[in-house]
Amino acid sequence: MSTASLDRKTILDTDPWLEENVAAIIHRHDLFRNWKNKLEETEGGYDSFTQGYKKFGLNVLPDKSVVYREWAPNVKEAVLTGDFNEWSRDSHPMQRNEFGVWSITVPPTSDGKVAIPHDSKLKISMVTPSGERIERLPAWITRVTQDLSVSEVYDARFWNPPEEEKHKFKHAKPPQPRSVRIYEAHVGISTSEYRVGTYKEFTSYMLPRIKDLGYNTIQLMAIMEHAYYASFGYQVTSFFAASSRYGTPEDLKELVDTAHGMGITVLLDIVHSHACNNVLDGLNQFDGTDHQYFHEGSRGRHELWDSRLFNYGHHEVLRFLMSNLRYWIEEYQFDGFRFDGVTSMMYKHHGIGTGFSGGYNEYFGDTVDLEALVYLMLANDSMHELYPQCITIAEDVSGMPLLCIPVSKGGVGFDYRLSMAIPDMWIKLLKHKRDDEWDLSNIVHTLTNRRHGEKSIAYAESHDQALVGDKTLAFWLMDKEMYTNMSDLTEYTPVIARGIALHKMIRLLVHSLGGEGYLNFEGNEFGHPEWLDFPREGNENSFHYARRQWNVVDDPLLRYRYLNEFDKAMNHLEDKYGWLAAPQAYVSLKNEVDKVIVYERAGLVFVFNFHPTNSFLDYRIGVQEPGEYHIALSSDEKRFGGFDNIDINSKFFTTPMEWNNRKNWTHVYVPSRTCIVLAKV
Repeated sequence: MSTASLDRKTILDTDPWLEENVAAIIHRHDLFRNWKNKLEETEGGYDSFTQGYKKFGLNVLPDKSVVYREWAPNVKEAVLTGDFNEWSRDSHPMQRNEFGVWSITVPPTSDGKVAIPHDSKLKISMVTPSGERIERLPAWITRVTQDLSVSEVYDARFWNPPEEEKHKFKHAKPPQPRSVRIYEAHVGISTSEYRVGTYKEFTSYMLPRIKDLGYNTIQLMAIMEHAYYASFGYQVTSFFAASSRYGTPEDLKELVDTAHGMGITVLLDIVHSHACNNVLDGLNQFDGTDHQYFHEGSRGRHELWDSRLFNYGHHEVLRFLMSNLRYWIEEYQFDGFRFDGVTSMMYKHHGIGTGFSGGYNEYFGDTVDLEALVYLMLANDSMHELYPQCITIAEDVSGMPLLCIPVSKGGVGFDYRLSMAIPDMWIKLLKHKRDDEWDLSNIVHTLTNRRHGEKSIAYAESHDQALVGDKTLAFWLMDKEMYTNMSDLTEYTPVIARGIALHKMIRLLVHSLGGEGYLNFEGNEFGHPEWLDFPREGNENSFHYARRQWNVVDDPLLRYRYLNEFDKAMNHLEDKYGWLAAPQAYVSLKNEVDKVIVYERAGLVFVFNFHPTNSFLDYRIGVQEPGEYHIALSSDEKRFGGFDNIDINSKFFTTPMEWNNRKNWTHVYVPSRTCIVLAKV
């Protein structure tokens, strides 16, 4: 059944400002329709096409024979070689079809067992038209390992554990959360020890911690196998292989399954924006050419990332990438994806040396990479059609219109976009402005300036700010005093008091005003000290900064626990009232002199006093809904590192008189650098 065409009215109903760009939007949607219809006609549609991993790579049949298929159109010979045939280049030749796909069936042993031993090494050995022999890891391989004492190059392994060793999923996937509260995590750094953490440790120690903090979604970074640990997972070599640094595929399946049992949604940080340059253990020059999976020449290379760029207009590349998405959902039971580098994909300039002002002319025309954009439409449309509960998030800094609108309405089809301007704003403020110079109108504008009808994930900081060379909010706020004054046994200095107060206020403001979802990078919830730096030559391969120091937040004498407790209270309050799933907040006050912000969302009233010195008694605020209110959350509580100046048992009664464009008013007490949340009794 062919996909319906897009009409002008559908686009303008979503965004009337797109009037001049309707033709461009219909054109890209027509390109999408052509691909979708072609896949329907030639491949049997999304369902069949996205199961490429069951056809390509190594698959065991019911009779215990192994079928191996590989697309390598440039080579004239191909042989499967490995431990199982003593690395013979003759005994297991492969046959080529008219599409450049090579295949071989390895029959079972005489006693009916799989002839290729579980976890044994193998490669594909090929001969190019020039007579050169090249050897590669199978492109669809599901397990690769690295022995750095021998070589940095990965070995491909045939992963086929005995039935009793395979993980059997026990828990159903949780329903899609009404409000996504995301804990961004990296398995390898999730240990306090000076080494790489494991999947099993994450399952045992991190999942209960995340659940307790009130996060309902985990975004796992650096899972797809990558050549260089310090790349943070963004130089992928084997797209279907879960990183062996942290354990086995079965260990990762157990992690996801256990999270589901706790009601936690698990997203994968998917890297389809580029691929590692490696030849011996990557996709680069797989069949001896530079243009098999990638564009040839400069279009196929990212000059800043030193990596290869996919040819999204090729049928087999689409099969590889779309099947990759489905593989992670089917085999590991992931609930969705955070797509990395979407800005780089959507524009031919990849965002390099280009600023985005928000003018609509920047999003249409010659600078847009339509092939990549159509791939994203196909990826989102297929995953949402096959898995209606699937969540997709775009990492886009450009502000592309319709990015988070369904493909059927002319959009790119993501569920959420990351609000990347928010952390940049906080860093600029803390770096360049005194507290009394903060422009509240600009802060509120940055937090609320999002496209109507498109959902955003707000965050005060992510892994980007934690990396060496940058600073986390806690480090900007407290800097060197974090080394000397984070113990309750030391003086509560003005720097530490300010830092703890603003850390809480910034995070609640972003959480409640900035979007329809919230994200936190692991450790930042408690103001993790120092920065993140992976072992590398420049730091003598040290793990000192490539870990999370849980010991500091678990120590009852250290002040990190105050921030941790506030983060927990904030998440649990959102879980109760659901402000992330509620319509955007109504901001009734941005007082630049008093430094007070007041807004309402989900029936709650949020009051922030950012003034560095002034406290306000009987401060009048506007409230839309009449009635009696109580304090649902106060940053000034002792358990949050506050001073207990606010009586949390206070009651607030509204007066039916208009104030700040609200129908009622009440009086509150807001000390300097505190925030309160009021809820109706």
